[in-house]
Amino acid sequence: MTASPPGLDLDALARFLASFGVDLEAPISGSVIPGGRSNLTYVVTCGPRRLVVRRPPLAHVLPTAHDMAREYRVLSALQGTGIPVPTLIAHCADDSVIGAPFYVMEYVDGHIVRDQLPAAFPATPATRRAMSQALVNTLVLLHAVEPHRVGLDDFGHPDGFLARQVRRWWQQWEASKTRELPAIEELHRRLEETVPVQSPPGITHGDYRLDNVMFAPDDPSRVVAVLDWEMSTIGDPLCDLGLLLVYWAESSDDIAGLALHGGSVTVEDGFFSRRELVDAYARQSRRDLSSLDWYIALGSYKLAIIAEGIHARFLMGMTVGEGFESVGDMVPPIVDGALAAMSGGGRT
Repeated sequence: MTASPPGLDLDALARFLASFGVDLEAPISGSVIPGGRSNLTYVVTCGPRRLVVRRPPLAHVLPTAHDMAREYRVLSALQGTGIPVPTLIAHCADDSVIGAPFYVMEYVDGHIVRDQLPAAFPATPATRRAMSQALVNTLVLLHAVEPHRVGLDDFGHPDGFLARQVRRWWQQWEASKTRELPAIEELHRRLEETVPVQSPPGITHGDYRLDNVMFAPDDPSRVVAVLDWEMSTIGDPLCDLGLLLVYWAESSDDIAGLALHGGSVTVEDGFFSRRELVDAYARQSRRDLSSLDWYIALGSYKLAIIAEGIHARFLMGMTVGEGFESVGDMVPPIVDGALAAMSGGGRT
């Protein structure tokens, strides 16, 4: 019997893949890829071959969350479009195989960059600029894909998308808040009252940021995979740009940009400023960016609510690891930054 990591029975996986004509060469081993905050991702090694398996968390799974079929569908639709996504192998909707639905894809070799450059990349401003440009180029290409051309017409509900986002995230705040915070009530009111005319519908990743893409092993100018599609939908793609700008730290005291990471490589010399990110996107896209401050404020609103949820779990003793004790303190300044953006003091 093969020793398996928690949540992934490797023998059951091998039997399942064999039914698809994929025979895994013994010995088989597997381990969890660290860094994910939601769905679990494993790398499975079988002889010279490596595969990746995605499944929901081991516990506390909401009925409509962590939808493996949904992730698999959008990745399938993007195969062959020029958007860098892993090659898919199989999806399993049967809980009885490993205890939850899952899907399998080919392993992609490359670098996920969070708080430092990989040793393979020259630590130069030119490297960092190349990475910044590649990140923007890939986002523009994604937003240019027409959903109906790749069979994703019914993948989301773009009509009223922005107003619905404000409403749904407020419901999340009400469910997880640990205190009264008048500033976020003010932010919620202002977002509701100033919803802009939506950008044309498109594939929206939902969590597009530097550490959700993978760069080529020896080429910082090339993205080889966009990862973590669990929040993707057909909506307003400018939400991706707004959230990317929120996460993009420009200095070591940038609370919003560092909130959930504890550090960011984007403060280093050569990485684009937020203004340069916007300019690079605008040069390649026809989307109207005149309301971008609203999208930035929406991104901060989401991030503050996510941080409050993490803080709530910490207070209940339901977090594992270190660093959670300070997350609650980040919520008010993130909200203040969103209000500043809406008052014309945007990040760009």
